[in-house]
Amino acid sequence: MISKHDILNLFGENVRKYRRLLDISQEELAHRADLHRTYIGMIERAEKNITLLNMEKIASALQVNIEDLLKN
Repeated sequence: MISKHDILNLFGENVRKYRRLLDISQEELAHRADLHRTYIGMIERAEKNITLLNMEKIASALQVNIEDLLKN
């Protein structure tokens, strides 16, 4: 079974990957997702357990499906 930390790491790595593919900053992603910039950084570093609602906000801002943010 995958651990909580592994899930957070995977999600954070994928957020960073898709953000970089769009060539946007953490600040720009935060603006698009209506979240705080430091929160995005914490997500990318797997320091924050994210809610489903915020997962959807981030996925939408990155123009991907939530599933894409959870894939290896």
